[in-house]
Amino acid sequence: MSAPGSTMPAGRALRSARPWLVDLGFALLIVGPAFAPIPVAEMRPANTLALVLVLLPAAVLPLRRVRPRVALAACAALYLGALSLGTLSPGATLALIVSMYAVAQRTTRRVSVPAGLVAVAIVAGVSIAITLVTGTDTRFLQVALALALAGAVGDASRSRRAYVEAVEERARRAEETREAEARRRVTEERLRIARDLHDAVAHRISVISLNAGVASSSLETRPEKAREALATIRTTSRDVLGEIGAMLSVLRAPDEAAALEQPGLARVPEVVESVRVAGWDVVVRDEIGTDAEASGIPIGIGIVAYRVVQEGLTNAVKHGAARRAHVLMRRDRGALEIVVTNPLDRVSDPEDAPPTSGFGLLGLRERVDAVRGELAAGVAPGGFRLAARLPLPAPDRSETAP
Repeated sequence: MSAPGSTMPAGRALRSARPWLVDLGFALLIVGPAFAPIPVAEMRPANTLALVLVLLPAAVLPLRRVRPRVALAACAALYLGALSLGTLSPGATLALIVSMYAVAQRTTRRVSVPAGLVAVAIVAGVSIAITLVTGTDTRFLQVALALALAGAVGDASRSRRAYVEAVEERARRAEETREAEARRRVTEERLRIARDLHDAVAHRISVISLNAGVASSSLETRPEKAREALATIRTTSRDVLGEIGAMLSVLRAPDEAAALEQPGLARVPEVVESVRVAGWDVVVRDEIGTDAEASGIPIGIGIVAYRVVQEGLTNAVKHGAARRAHVLMRRDRGALEIVVTNPLDRVSDPEDAPPTSGFGLLGLRERVDAVRGELAAGVAPGGFRLAARLPLPAPDRSETAP
C-alpha cells in the first residue's frame, strides 16, 4: 500500500522496493526453457556448452541496472554464441530483449539510439550469416523486430518518466512559491497590524501621559484643572480601548467579514481636539476641508493624510516644548500637502531633535510610499517639521472635452 498522497503506481513501487524479485522472475523465465521439454529441437540446448551459454544471461541480466550497455553486449554475445551452436534459446532471446529495453529506458536518447541500432544490426547480420552457413532457422527477422520494439518501448518509458519528474518538480516549485508567498503575506499583515496598532495607540497614550502630568501638578493648586485632565484621560482611555477592541474583532473575524473602517480627513478635527484639551495651542490652516468626497480627494489619500496629522501631533506632544503646534492642509499643483510643525527646546542642537527613524515614522513612510507620495521629517527653522506630499488624481475632463 502506497503512502498517502503518493502518485507512484503499485507495480512501480514494488519494482523499486524489491528489485531482486524482478530479477528472480527473469531468471526463472531464462532458466526454465533450458530444461523444459520443448518440442522444437533447435530451442533445446544441443550440448553442455550451449546449456552454459543459455543459462549465463540469468546472471548477466541484473547488471542492466548499473551498466545497461555492458549487459546488452554480454546478452547479445551469449545469444549469438548459443545460436552458432545451433540453439535458438527462448530464455537467451528474452534476456536480449530485456537488456535492450533497459538501455533505452535508463540512458539518454543520444546513447540508446546508436547502441540499439548497432545491437540490431549485429544480431540480424550474424543470424543471417549463421542461416546461410548452417541452414538453421534463426528467425532473425522476428528477433530484430522484437529488439527494435523493446528499444522503442524503453524510450517511451524514459520519456514518460522524465515528463512525470518534470511535472512533479514544477508542482514542488509551485508549492514552494505558494509557501513563500504565504509567508510574505503573513509578514506584510503583521507589519500592517503593527502600524495600525501604533497609529491607534501612540497618539492617545501621549495625550494620556500629558494629561496625567497636568493632573499631578495641578491636584492641590488647581483642582478644577486636575479634574479636567482626569476627565480627558478617562475619555481618551475609553477611545483607545474601543479602537483596540474593534481591531481585535476584525482580526478574529473570518476572511469574508467587513474590514475595519479607516479614519480619514473627517476625523482630523477629533485628533486636533484631543491635543487641545490637554492644554496645547494647535493652529489648523485647512484649505481643503474635511469632506474628502466633496473636495475630490480619494479615500486612500484621505486616510494617509489623517495618519500624517496624527503622527505629527503625537511627535509634538512627545518632544515639543512650547505646547504649540501648527497644522497645514492645502492643495499644491495637483498634490495634497500636509505639514505639521512644533517648536523644540533647543533647535540649534541636533542631538535634542526628535528621532526621525522611529517605528511611527517608518510606518508612516510606508503608508506615504504606498500612494506614491513623499515624506520629509526633521529639524527646521523654529522647530520640528513633518511634511507629506500626496499626489492627487487628475480631474476628469471628459465632460468638457470637445
